[in-house]
Amino acid sequence: MDYNNNGLPTTKPTATHRKFMKTSRQVITSTKRRKSSKSMTSYMAVSSWFAGLSSSLTCCGLLIVVALSCCINSAHGRAPPEPYYGRFIGHFTNFAHGIKGSVYAVDESTLFIKSFAYDGTGPDAFFWVGKTPRPSPEGFIIPYPEDYTGFEPPILKAHNNTDIILRLPMGKRIKDIRWLSVWCRRFTVDFGEVFIPPGLDVPKPRVLPEFKRLAHGLRSSNISVLDAKTFYIPNLHYDGAGPDAYFWVGNGSEPNIMGIKVPNEIGSLEPLRGYQGEDIEIQLPGKWTVYDIDWLAVWCVEYRHNFGHVYIPKDLDVPPALGQTKITTTTTPRPVYSNCREIIPNKLQVKWELQGEYLQIDLLGRISEDQYMSFGLSGANGRAQMSQSDVVVAFYDTTARVFRAEDYYITDLSQCDGHNGVCPDERIGGRNDVVVLSGDRKNGVTSIRYRRLLQTNEPIYDMPIPTDRDVSVIAAIGPLNSRKEANAHTHTGTDHVVDDIRINFSSRSDNTCKLSLFTVKDESGPTPWPTRKITNEYSFTARIGPTGGKRGYTPITGIPSWGIAWYINDLLIPEITVERGKTYEFIVEGGDIAAQPARYHPFYITDSPEGGIGQKTGLELSKQKAYAGVEFDEEGNPIPTAAGRYCEWVHNTIDRSAETETFEEYMKTLTLVCEDGEPGYLNWTVPMDAPDTLYYQCFTHNNLGWKINVVDSGASRALIPLTTIWYAVVMSLAALGFNLALTHSQGLGRRIA
Repeated sequence: MDYNNNGLPTTKPTATHRKFMKTSRQVITSTKRRKSSKSMTSYMAVSSWFAGLSSSLTCCGLLIVVALSCCINSAHGRAPPEPYYGRFIGHFTNFAHGIKGSVYAVDESTLFIKSFAYDGTGPDAFFWVGKTPRPSPEGFIIPYPEDYTGFEPPILKAHNNTDIILRLPMGKRIKDIRWLSVWCRRFTVDFGEVFIPPGLDVPKPRVLPEFKRLAHGLRSSNISVLDAKTFYIPNLHYDGAGPDAYFWVGNGSEPNIMGIKVPNEIGSLEPLRGYQGEDIEIQLPGKWTVYDIDWLAVWCVEYRHNFGHVYIPKDLDVPPALGQTKITTTTTPRPVYSNCREIIPNKLQVKWELQGEYLQIDLLGRISEDQYMSFGLSGANGRAQMSQSDVVVAFYDTTARVFRAEDYYITDLSQCDGHNGVCPDERIGGRNDVVVLSGDRKNGVTSIRYRRLLQTNEPIYDMPIPTDRDVSVIAAIGPLNSRKEANAHTHTGTDHVVDDIRINFSSRSDNTCKLSLFTVKDESGPTPWPTRKITNEYSFTARIGPTGGKRGYTPITGIPSWGIAWYINDLLIPEITVERGKTYEFIVEGGDIAAQPARYHPFYITDSPEGGIGQKTGLELSKQKAYAGVEFDEEGNPIPTAAGRYCEWVHNTIDRSAETETFEEYMKTLTLVCEDGEPGYLNWTVPMDAPDTLYYQCFTHNNLGWKINVVDSGASRALIPLTTIWYAVVMSLAALGFNLALTHSQGLGRRIA
């Protein structure tokens, strides 16, 4: 086995070498330990001694060594057969241009093509994936190479037995597609295809326990094996006081001197520095894989001391290490920006630097993992205007475990319906011109670095960023919806920009940030309001109103809101109880002008807790059933039938939900404003086979409504709240008391007369 100058192996460890490591450890640990300054033998020295000894052995001696090695049980043998590329999907079927190659699933979002061939003569060919039964125009491009520099993915060039890694874009997963094709977009021709087997079990990262806490404050969160060579160590703490400590891997029941060094997160073999809650990734050196080791430790070579370790299980089935895992580190020194503004006090800071034709920005936000932070150019210079603005929405995608920054264009202050609203550029026909450079999340603060061209040459959805003058900017923090898109923020004045804030992006030393967001203490939220319930009512008004901040929609439903919700009988998303076979009337005042999407909320009843059937297509549309308020045209497209004039409960000043203990007090801070027009009407007879739980929702947007409890006839009368009963009793007693008093006074009057 060969080693380089750093003591790292340059060839893959053999089974004989692993056995020698274990045998040598047993011999060494059985001898009396001398002073470390005289008796310490480095791993490289032992290995070099063994190599020299082996070369000088006679033929007979070599046979003895081999025989002894064969008598020792192998520590492993659980590695997949090599070469290993992941789960085999299939071979390309060639229709034109000499397409060939073997396709493998590396992990949930990565494909590997072994020995790909293509003559390169197609005029507009790309790697193309989709979920239709066969390759069709209803798909999307997998860019190759992934790190292209132009605005459009490059056309596929000629390849002759090339090994190719394809990473699915936009958070897509292999389970979301049915085929991979080499597709000519211009002529809609399939040059070659391979189909994804249904239910394919792809290799996945493996989560291990945290480091065992033994010395020097070493601790972490649960460690992940991302692929056969890469470890992800989140929230790493270590005091850095060990004089000769390294990441260390090897074999045996406990960490020992017969291990090897693993480079740190920046590829260095210097002794480890201190870490304070940082997330890092490290990779095994040479041809070593996780299948060759029993443990990962932090080990002091000089004093032969184990600071802490984690064991590697023998039943791993992790993605192969084909280069698809790109080491990203939060410990790489960040540039020292001279510009910093705290856009939202104690919540959002923006740092920036002009770099030629690019603007590089760091967004730092005290946000939760289900929230986003956004920053960009105001829709009108001279004031903070969200409508017609060009912003970047940044967040941590907990599903894909990646940091994202996406280009958005805001046409209306409403949820994106695929055409209007708060929409990613890519969803409305544009492109994402933002490039994420790095990300970090610790101590409740998410920081994401990205860059964007000053002039993108996209005329509709991107504004040019001026460098010769001040420009008005906006920012906001809000919840992510189920699509990982931005929902509207609340209107408290503490989660978005209200005043006109101006920045000259070419300036230097524009720094007004006084404190780091990491020093800001978390504030506990207010107590949620109890859920309101309506029973034994047959007529309902349905209007729009605010969500009640941290006391209202989200704590009631557990779902992020986007700023508005249904008010039924002037109650915020109450639970309604209806009886099977009975007829109910809904008077709908949620807007009836489709050209104003922010004020267009037709009412319907469904089995979907999300709603928004009007923006659903294909499989998403088939997943929900409409029980009232929706008809379907000949092509199967949903059409709303319950829309009326727009009525909204609006704030008298700002959102006072955090200051009002009860919903009744909160309603006093609102005013009902209605536009001219007539309400819409929905008469609904509850089907006898209706499920026990339905939902009233908005046709065009997700997550505006809440539950309808469906019961058998007569059951709702048993659901009268206790408070209502007590109220009736008290009122009856009061009325009885009044009648007695009146009778008594009349009798007294007669006696006086």
